[in-house]
Amino acid sequence: MWEHPYVIGLSVVSEGLALLALGLVRPWGEVVPRWVPRLRGRRIPVPAVVVPAALGAALIMMFCAYALLNEIFGFVEPMNENGDGFPTSGPAAWALWTAYAPLLAWGPLLAILTVAYHRRRRANDAS
Repeated sequence: MWEHPYVIGLSVVSEGLALLALGLVRPWGEVVPRWVPRLRGRRIPVPAVVVPAALGAALIMMFCAYALLNEIFGFVEPMNENGDGFPTSGPAAWALWTAYAPLLAWGPLLAILTVAYHRRRRANDAS
């Protein structure tokens, strides 16, 4: 009963958090937008952006490392709705790996964006 709302909610939250990464490269990640009452135009403190982004990158990398190591070593047998394990060969396995392999880059790329944001803001604040 709760599976469908859970999956939809998880998708919305993960997409929202992924879109926040754009704030690391766009001007709205440095200054509060004009449409926000009482805060418009204020500079966003660097730690308020860097700390959550760094924690997010670390958590994503830990989760992906666990998922990859679980697939290799089989710590926990993944289950699907039929009680069977995920496909390990054939077209279904290729589709699974093709869809999920790019996610392995999300954590490291977010970490790179976070470091670049920190350096840029520190350089701008110093001048």
